[in-house]
Amino acid sequence: MLLVLRSESQISEARRKMRRRGISLVDTALRRFLRRASLVRSLQVGDELKSWDVLTTLEFIENALPRQAAILDIGAYASEVPLSLARLGFSNVAAVDLNPGLRQMPHQDKIRYEVGDFMACPFAAGTFDAVTATSVIEHGYDPVRLLGEISRVLRPGGYFLASMDYWPEKIDTHDQKIFGMSWMIFSKDDILDLVAQARNFGLFPCGELDYEAAGPLVRHAGHGYTFGWLALRKTA
Repeated sequence: MLLVLRSESQISEARRKMRRRGISLVDTALRRFLRRASLVRSLQVGDELKSWDVLTTLEFIENALPRQAAILDIGAYASEVPLSLARLGFSNVAAVDLNPGLRQMPHQDKIRYEVGDFMACPFAAGTFDAVTATSVIEHGYDPVRLLGEISRVLRPGGYFLASMDYWPEKIDTHDQKIFGMSWMIFSKDDILDLVAQARNFGLFPCGELDYEAAGPLVRHAGHGYTFGWLALRKTA
């Protein structure tokens, strides 16, 4: 399954829904003011721009898996997904990131945090029912290592749910870096290639792949694009 973000209203409505349900961790206007005044010093979590991606992942997991399912969020520093899952009552949530600031994330008592490389996870094979990634895989993209490790830690029937920077036509970012890593805006051809390579690791799309975009909703480093959301399932 591939979904594409097509309107700003999808972002705002997703955030409103998360706030109504008590699973939003993005700062409110008051908290932003207090943070600017240095009256709040806790880690700033989440990104309002990623509201659609995050809610799409959360709702998929809610519909597909029981509350005791084992779920891993990769590239998890400042990620809302593991925290929102904990608030939803998921009791077996883990998170991994190279950033040692992961130890400052909320809900240390409910979430297993591991500082490390998500392409070489400190978890046994077949540990998880789902692996999630929010705007992570486009940084330092290495499909063979990534898909190999995702397949290794997933149980048969488990899901890989990933959002990424996306635009149907190719945008050249080969000379640009973010977080000290290469940056890739996935094109339709890049998604087709990822899906083809995923089959080699027993990972297959959960539904239809819809590649169409309505217009660029994100602008960064001189480029306009949107977000895509991909769901793969491990068959064996």
